[in-house]
Amino acid sequence: MNVLQPNKKAAIITLLTNGISQREIGRKVRVDRKTVRKYARMADKNKETEAAAVEISKSPGVATGSRERADQNPPPWPPACEDSASGEGKIPAHARSACEHHRPWIEEQVRLGRNAVSIYQDLVERFAFEHKYNSVKRFCRALRRKNPVQYDRLEFGPGEEAQVDYGLGALTLKPGTKVYRRPRLFVMTLKYSRRCFRKVVWKSSKEVWARLHEEAFRYFCGTTRYVVLDNLKEGVIKPDLYEPRLNPVYASVLAHYSVVADPARVADPDRKGSVENAIQHTQDTALKGRRFESIEEQNQWLMHWEEQWAAKRIHGRMKRQVQEMFDEEKPFLQPLPLKSFSYFSQETRTVQDDGTIQIHDCYYAALPARLHTQVIVRIYDYEIEIIDPQTLTVLRRHPKGARKGMVIMEEKDRIFNPSRQTCYLLAQAAAIGPLTEKLCKALFEGEGRQGHRRMQGIVALARKHCAAHIEQAARMALDHGLSSSRIIRNLVEKLDKAATPEAASSSEALTQEHCLIRSPQDYALFFETHAAGSGRHSHHHDPNPNPNPNPNPNPNPNPNLQ
Repeated sequence: MNVLQPNKKAAIITLLTNGISQREIGRKVRVDRKTVRKYARMADKNKETEAAAVEISKSPGVATGSRERADQNPPPWPPACEDSASGEGKIPAHARSACEHHRPWIEEQVRLGRNAVSIYQDLVERFAFEHKYNSVKRFCRALRRKNPVQYDRLEFGPGEEAQVDYGLGALTLKPGTKVYRRPRLFVMTLKYSRRCFRKVVWKSSKEVWARLHEEAFRYFCGTTRYVVLDNLKEGVIKPDLYEPRLNPVYASVLAHYSVVADPARVADPDRKGSVENAIQHTQDTALKGRRFESIEEQNQWLMHWEEQWAAKRIHGRMKRQVQEMFDEEKPFLQPLPLKSFSYFSQETRTVQDDGTIQIHDCYYAALPARLHTQVIVRIYDYEIEIIDPQTLTVLRRHPKGARKGMVIMEEKDRIFNPSRQTCYLLAQAAAIGPLTEKLCKALFEGEGRQGHRRMQGIVALARKHCAAHIEQAARMALDHGLSSSRIIRNLVEKLDKAATPEAASSSEALTQEHCLIRSPQDYALFFETHAAGSGRHSHHHDPNPNPNPNPNPNPNPNPNLQ
């Protein structure tokens, strides 16, 4: 049998006494309407009602509520007591958290930094926890104690540091519409004096962010040595604890004004607490509850408010007037440069096969940059700069093209330059010999552009043939007025062939005197001996011997027979 908890029983009776409907009581106390109906029947009997009242009065710590309000909520659960283990102020069993049994384990998990969801999941998996997640969440929230964080007080000298950041301005009518929007509020605060520059803009960009810094420097009539900023994309491309990478335009502006950027660490807004407080002060005091019809109107009001009120206030911590401290800081600010900064947009381009880069449908010479390599391009209002990405040196400067399709390239920048190619070919011909150089000059002077092709053919002979033979062929061509590179190549090939050892041996003249050639007398003796031997054999064997031993009456032996 289920027994209703005393606090719920008391709440039901109290609400019935105040005339609350049974449906509403069931919803508020979170019990079934049958249970409410049972206690309603009990309330109809006076004795049972009095007995219930006595029971309620005996229940410790049970609030019966007030009879003056009919829509009173049921009494809340009593808070968890931290000293329950010691026995002091012990909470009744019905008021304890369902997580109390697992307190040591949950406290350990909370110290490890785990959230309530992961703790609840582990309770279900490891300990068969049957209660709701909200119970775990409330228990973990009570266990967590936020220890106070200790901060160092940073003190800076006059003209040393400024802090910048964005906030939200007041509602302003957007141009061309009937809608009011909140523009972005830019604030630069001098760390020493707390003097501020404020301006609202509709849209931010890399250039807008840099221009706002310039306006602030001119407003203060000087610059600080350092500026502390957040890691927003307009200023910092890649946040890093040791080497943050700044936006090129922003970095160039700061370098122009001799200012060093000091980005704050990620998720560390306290490093620039002065500008954070200035933004909050501006929103709560100058802009709270105001609405402007134009962004110019809001900027005028901000300027007036700074001069009339913000600069004349007494700083809460320094106990000095802001304007007085600014007058003290102003001589320590760095002077402004005489020339304002020239803004640019920076892009990356690849050098094409013809040695140019394409920017806004115009083509610019990029030599001496190598082909198919990337270069940095800075686009100004009236010119462009091509920069080496490795050394950051300026390779070329060109005026911006006046129309689309323009090719801005000098004659010396062309990959195929006739004059440069002619000099190159003549230098190669001079390396072969003076006659070859003379022949190539004659070809260029006589045939012009067509002579380039013949010059290339003559110079190319040096890859496979001897320079002396090319010189001989050039002499023959000059003597006979030859200009065809084909004829000159044939002459060189014939000279090479005649110079080979096989050709030299085949061209030697025949001679009658040689150590290997026998004399005519030796041949005569040989034939006489041979004829005598053949006669003896014929006497015994031949029935018709020839009286003449020499069958040929007119012998003519070959004297070259070896």
